[in-house]
Amino acid sequence: MEKEEELQESSTPCLHLVSAYLACESPDFVVSFARDFGGGSITERVQSFIWNVCINKSDVKCNLPYLKRFLKKLIVEIESNGDVVLDELYEKYIYCLASVKDDELAKGSTRMLRRFSFLFPTDCSQASSCQIFRKLEVTLQCSLNMLEGDTGCSIWPSGLFLSEFILSFPEVFSDKSCLEVGSGVGLVGVCLAQTNCSKVILTDGDLSTLANMKLNLELNQLATDMLGHTQKSNTLQCLYLPWESAAENELREFMPDIVLGADVIYDPLCLPHLVRVFAILLKREDLNLHHLNTEAEHLSPGIGQEPVAYIASVIRTIDTFNYFLSLAEKEKLFVSDITETMKPLDLLPYVKSYQRSNVRMFKISYFNK
Repeated sequence: MEKEEELQESSTPCLHLVSAYLACESPDFVVSFARDFGGGSITERVQSFIWNVCINKSDVKCNLPYLKRFLKKLIVEIESNGDVVLDELYEKYIYCLASVKDDELAKGSTRMLRRFSFLFPTDCSQASSCQIFRKLEVTLQCSLNMLEGDTGCSIWPSGLFLSEFILSFPEVFSDKSCLEVGSGVGLVGVCLAQTNCSKVILTDGDLSTLANMKLNLELNQLATDMLGHTQKSNTLQCLYLPWESAAENELREFMPDIVLGADVIYDPLCLPHLVRVFAILLKREDLNLHHLNTEAEHLSPGIGQEPVAYIASVIRTIDTFNYFLSLAEKEKLFVSDITETMKPLDLLPYVKSYQRSNVRMFKISYFNK
């Protein structure tokens, strides 16, 4: 699931190159990192590095469509600069041409493995030029096609931002039970597993997305059985939860300390159901003491504290967001923007397709007075 390595600052360009390639970043970005690594051109040494470290160590069979696009861009870049292309790169590109049809690339329907490396910089005590990186790797099967029927299996900017938030402020989640709505590929859940939270509940309302999410948990050694419990403990669950049909008594049973969501404020038709779910999960005033005692075994250590929600979202349509705010106000939910007061670390500096400035972080609580 994760690998922690210490890398000297001199290796930062190669670290960004490898990380961008394994994350299936745009070939334009990866080639740019390769150029930086070579001091302005993609030398034979850089090409050998790409061949040995990037291509030979990745799951090439699964990512052939991406590899074809990358090699095409890489070869054109090298040739246009008048440099010699390694035979191995030519041969692999020819193999990709024979194995991957152009219509497969156009459709973008093939799910691919993407490996995201969260990079934690730590300055050395004596020399500011000596920078060390601790690396957390998360492998996900997902779609590169974000808008044609496979949205739940895509990586969205808000999911990356929320994951950085969790890893930047692990103390917020310590000894807390956490429930995520619209968990998608499961990235947030894998990051929550790195904190000291007491329980993680991942939910989604699409069965195919849920199946892919469970596969991703297995890829990251967080396998669940058919009931949603982990094989080793009951601290992680993966459950089917459609917002529109979720029963109140079912939601009450979860009793999370923290509710999480990424890019869930997008469809006006879904917002009334989403806000209802938030209100039920965050409202505790009508729960009597007898109920709390009989359910004590299911409660987290933070039961005496008011539950909160952290929602990362890109505001694409202001009318949709204002509609969400109006619905939240009717349910006595207080929404505050904490983007500037709780900025996460930039743990994905090589993911150039991820525009952090477009994502806002909101804290939601129930106003019970």
